Amino acid sequence: MKKLAIILIAAVAMISCGNTYTAKTVALSNQNDSMNYALGLVNGAQMKMYQLRNDSSMETVTEFIDALQRGYDGKVEELSEAGSIGRNIGQAIKNAEKNGLADNPAWAINQKIFFQGLVNGLRHDTTVMKADDARNYFQTQYQNASALDSVEPGKVVKGKCIYKVKTIALNTQNDSVNYAFGYLNGDEIARYVLLLDTTGQLTKDFITNINKGLKSTVKNPQIVNMGEQIGKNIKAQEAQGLIGEPSLATDFVLIKQGFINGLLGFTEQMDGTQAGEYIQNTMNTIKYGTVKEDGEKFLAENELKEGVTTTESGLQYEVIKMGRGKKPAVTDKVKVHYHGTLIDGTVFDSSVERGEPTSFGLNQVIKGWTEGLQLMPVGSKFRFYIPQELGYGAQAAGSIPPYSTLIFEVELLSIEK
Repeated sequence: MKKLAIILIAAVAMISCGNTYTAKTVALSNQNDSMNYALGLVNGAQMKMYQLRNDSSMETVTEFIDALQRGYDGKVEELSEAGSIGRNIGQAIKNAEKNGLADNPAWAINQKIFFQGLVNGLRHDTTVMKADDARNYFQTQYQNASALDSVEPGKVVKGKCIYKVKTIALNTQNDSVNYAFGYLNGDEIARYVLLLDTTGQLTKDFITNINKGLKSTVKNPQIVNMGEQIGKNIKAQEAQGLIGEPSLATDFVLIKQGFINGLLGFTEQMDGTQAGEYIQNTMNTIKYGTVKEDGEKFLAENELKEGVTTTESGLQYEVIKMGRGKKPAVTDKVKVHYHGTLIDGTVFDSSVERGEPTSFGLNQVIKGWTEGLQLMPVGSKFRFYIPQELGYGAQAAGSIPPYSTLIFEVELLSIEK
């Protein structure tokens, strides 16, 4: 469906169950427990930072967690696309009683006029206003809205959405703004949502749910909708394992408490950043643990070979050719030729194959290079065996998997000033 340009954005409204949630420590007995908790915590912390940055009240947190539970339990009301949009609009207009139409407190919401404009737009009735006129009028008023900042908000007029097209008088600027905005929404919905409604059932569903949305008591419907969707997604993905990893089982209780702690800023066991790092490192270990083990085994055997030297840091090297020039310092810039492979011989990068040397500062590369190149006089060619902790560690780097041991043949061509 084409994206609606004007339609009010809100969420399916559901009444909060009124539960009370508190931040608390939880027992994390194993990796599976920690992963579930961390997943909830990192998402809760991010929501607090972004979606709830303007309202992190306990009421909003409660609405979200209630919705999360409903989504996971499969207790979310299923609506058609038309019904969902209708519910969204009803809830948005309900909220506009407090915030004003289009979040301008100077534009008092007149539900009767807005909904009449909406219905007339659905039916393409041009008696009061045409679509282009409505669009131009509303956009002009919206752009000039700052001029109305000092205007006292008018009285909210309540009403419900009816099905019948009707010609109405627009006696004030506020009337015209309400009607124009309603008409634009109706015109968009008719063209992109109800275009194939040959029986009128979708239109009926749409308007019915507008009126249901008007009766909702939810404070933050977008957060509620997000909670329901996340809960549904967790349940739907449960069979595939947590985050799609079959070795990790979903524990919704821990995920839920993680969300609560993240939303309430509780960091006693871990904060959002630590949770994100834990998830990434654990998933890397699960997926690439054998890469790390294979690298450690390779290095243990390699250091026993004749000509291989192991430094205190764990870097291994052997001299292919010893030059007679000056050794670079950590602050120097050098020019080198290199050929890099994994321990299975896979080439991941090679200036030799490209036929062009490269230059860089010694303090701008991985630790293994920084240390190793300081051992080389200009004109030397060494082979480095770099443990993963002196390479890219848990991070993937292009075609290099996390925890990879790296092998480089490096020729130091010059020190550049």
